[in-house]
This record gives sequence, structure tokens and C-alpha cells, in this order.
Amino acid sequence: MNEWNKRNTLRMLLYAVLYAVVTAVVCVTGAIHPVFFVCYQITAGILLSGIVITAFRTIQAPGVAACLSLGMLLLLVIIQDAVAWHVIPLIVIAVLAEAVRAAFHHSWTGDVIATVIMTFSSFGYYGQIWFNRAYTYECAVEEMPAGYGDKLMAVSPVWAFPVVIIIGVIASVLVSNLTAKLFRLEK
Repeated sequence: MNEWNKRNTLRMLLYAVLYAVVTAVVCVTGAIHPVFFVCYQITAGILLSGIVITAFRTIQAPGVAACLSLGMLLLLVIIQDAVAWHVIPLIVIAVLAEAVRAAFHHSWTGDVIATVIMTFSSFGYYGQIWFNRAYTYECAVEEMPAGYGDKLMAVSPVWAFPVVIIIGVIASVLVSNLTAKLFRLEK
């Protein structure tokens, strides 16, 4: 088992920064077109899974998921967007991922499941499409170009939520396995 040491602590710092920056990139894609906003979970599954599975397999010890989420929380504080809708999901996913990794004794299966969980880092942003539609629409009208809010509502029917989640989970598992092969991570 690869425990915490000076080298792994420095690696964790790099992984936490990458996790936060790439999560921000996932969120920025929503500015391209509303469909990208709706598909955040798919984008996150593709872009974040490689970082997370590498962190988990490199440091097979407790606290990795918590460190990743702390990096994201720090970014939210820096950009002054640390509100309950964003912070609570990050805390919940870190706790769930740590619990899964512990329950599976930091095995490959547990780390893949925890990786899927960690890809939900942008849930506080996109979850509001389905759970707080009026607020999402108001924000889109205020912050985005004309017509964005209407397009966002049009491309986010209720049935799309489970479809996006399922595709995002599948993408995360596939990217985790591809990353393991490419970087020869221990399975």
C-alpha cells in the first residue's frame, strides 16, 4: 500500500490543483452552448476521471478524495462562489468517495467507484437545472447572452437528467480503465 509521504503529498497537491482547474474547465464549457451545460456530468466523466483514478491508485491511503475536494473548495473561495449549492455537494462526494475507498480497502473496484463519485464535482452548478429551474433560468438570463436561458430550458427536459448521469458514469469507468492502461496503473 502506498502511504502518505513527502513525495505523495507533493503529488496530491498537483492532483488537487488539476482537479480544481479541470472542474472549472468543465463548468466553463457551458458558456459555449447550453447543451454543454446540460452535459456537465458527461464532460466531467471524460475530463476528470483520469486525474482522479491516477491520484487514487498512486496514493492508496485515506484522505485523497478529501484533498481533491479541498482543492475545489479553495478554488470556490478564491472565485467567491463558495455557496451552499456548490460546497455541500463537494463535501458529500468527498465523504462518499472516502467511505467507498475504505470499504473496498483501496482496491481497483473501490477506486473506480470513488472516481465516478468524484466526477460529480460540478453537480452544484448543473444540478440546479433540474432541481432549481426558475433560479437557473434567472441566472442564465442575467449572466449569459440573449436567448441562452430559453435554449437552456429547451435542451434540459426532465428525462435528460438520468440519461446524462448514466452516460457520465459510463464515460468515467471507461476513462478510468483507459488511464490505467496508458499509465500502467496497478489494478
